[in-house]
Amino acid sequence: MGQSRISMDKQQTELGGLLKQWRGVRGRSQLDISLDTGISQRQISFIESGRSVPGRSTLMGIAQALEIPLRERNLLLLAAGYAPHYSEAAWNSGEMKSIARALERMLAQHEPYPAIVMDRYWNVLLTNNASARFFNCFIDMSARPSPRNILHLMFDPKGMRPFIANWEALANSLIQRVHREAVGHVADQRTKDLVADLLAYPDVPSDWRGSQTPRDLPMIPMSFVKDGAVMNYFSLITTVGTPQIIAAQEIRIECIYPVDDETEVLHARLLAASSARH
Repeated sequence: MGQSRISMDKQQTELGGLLKQWRGVRGRSQLDISLDTGISQRQISFIESGRSVPGRSTLMGIAQALEIPLRERNLLLLAAGYAPHYSEAAWNSGEMKSIARALERMLAQHEPYPAIVMDRYWNVLLTNNASARFFNCFIDMSARPSPRNILHLMFDPKGMRPFIANWEALANSLIQRVHREAVGHVADQRTKDLVADLLAYPDVPSDWRGSQTPRDLPMIPMSFVKDGAVMNYFSLITTVGTPQIIAAQEIRIECIYPVDDETEVLHARLLAASSARH
């Protein structure tokens, strides 16, 4: 009996620590959470101190108020002694069938420009035909290890980096995007490890004093150089609204567009030349 009690106390303490950690990340007080959820501040205090075990619905109400990602909500449930609620099925599982079909339609409709589906760590899950054709105009994509990672592709001196005209500015912006677009806006350990790997590439500037965004553009373009011609692109990011499966929350679709008419013409020529070679 005593051993069971010790185990339960440890479980409650872990839950309380997780909740306090998320409150700190979000900059929310116990009173803030109380006002958002209708749960008394006293009860929230008891839960965090391990003096009280919250009901499942109470815990999920707190998680909702703190905007905790679905994967981490499962960890909260486990810490409280409950079974996980959110499916961890793969992105291409039967549960994701309707979303997978939508992804395939989006990719196909974005031809002749590259479109890529990525997981939370920027690993490529799906691409359209234009993506392979475009990047193969610069490097042999079949030589890249799987799963192919977009960030490593951009940072690697043996990848796209030599063909990016504004590499320092783009690389700086990508590091910022990693943190900004992290699920729940929180960089977990794998995300931190990914950033560390990117910063370990040769000649990555520590101060990121790259070229500035052109004043006449609302974004930092991806400027690729081919045969002396510079092609400028930007991307739009799509995510799944109101996800209820972890994979649905964590995928992102990046669709790449030409910034200007000149790039549009050069892009068409590039893909046409690629088709002629094959």
